[in-house]
Amino acid sequence: MLTPTYLFLDFDGVTHPWGGVEDFRCLPLVETVLREFSETRVVITSDWRMLFSIQKLVARFSEDIRCRVVGATPHLLVKRGVDLRGLREKEARLWLSQHGATNAPWLAIDDAPGNWITRSRLILTDFKRGFTEEDAEAARRLLTRLGNGSFREHDPPQAEGGWPHAVQRGAR
Repeated sequence: MLTPTYLFLDFDGVTHPWGGVEDFRCLPLVETVLREFSETRVVITSDWRMLFSIQKLVARFSEDIRCRVVGATPHLLVKRGVDLRGLREKEARLWLSQHGATNAPWLAIDDAPGNWITRSRLILTDFKRGFTEEDAEAARRLLTRLGNGSFREHDPPQAEGGWPHAVQRGAR
């Protein structure tokens, strides 16, 4: 069996545009990418994890993907506003540590760049559109690099035209 790669997944602004109908219209495209990378496991980072049980969150996914949703990150409480920067990444790294996967390959899909310090592992979506075909291509490239060992921590994920994906999409 291949070493699992962990995908830390946000919902609002990713699986559907933020601020609109919470219909998960973009989730089928995320699942299409997941089907191409059978070693990838999903960990939910969305704030929805604090509102709904893991069973209800997993039920949002297609039946063939549900078994690959392996949990949700812990919720860390911050004492100072400055501690909010990179909070989701801190929660993700804590989850990896708690599950004996500290050195496992991972990436995140999120619409809020401030949640993640390690931008080379971030697929940054446009919160107005959610996960798009362009994001899917960036995720495929990153998952391939993580899987074949060619990923280097400080390499930016490349988008079309050679621009780092997180930077390109982050310029809103």
